[in-house]
Amino acid sequence: MTANDGLQRTLERIPLTRAMGLAVEGFDGEAFALAAPLAPNVNDKGCAFGGSLASLMTLAGWGLLELALEARALHADIYVQDSSIRYLAPVWHDFRAIATAAPGESLDAFAAALAERGKARMRVHGRVPLPDGGDAATLEARFVAIARR
Repeated sequence: MTANDGLQRTLERIPLTRAMGLAVEGFDGEAFALAAPLAPNVNDKGCAFGGSLASLMTLAGWGLLELALEARALHADIYVQDSSIRYLAPVWHDFRAIATAAPGESLDAFAAALAERGKARMRVHGRVPLPDGGDAATLEARFVAIARR
């Protein structure tokens, strides 16, 4: 079983993610991507519901940190502390969210802080890309990790 498989199983235990039809796309050590089909996430206009975009980006941020810590043999409970979302364009197709460390942040420094102090904070950048390379939505969020005892 890969880390992606384990995270997919974890996500499937959350009723909202099951309803959204979420699927783990992958983690390359720097970025984490989740995908969702449009059909269960559609709004009254026929495009993606803003709440689904927000949820997917937030979960991608959480997944990025979860897998980054797991890759370093660290385990923590990770929570979103605060976030800001910008909706830039409607999404008329299946969509995905990609999460990375925010500018000036480091997954290595995040993991080191957790190992040293038992807790850490990190800012994460999320985006829902459009086929033309632009963004449909962006997320700036701060997550908190507390080491499991």
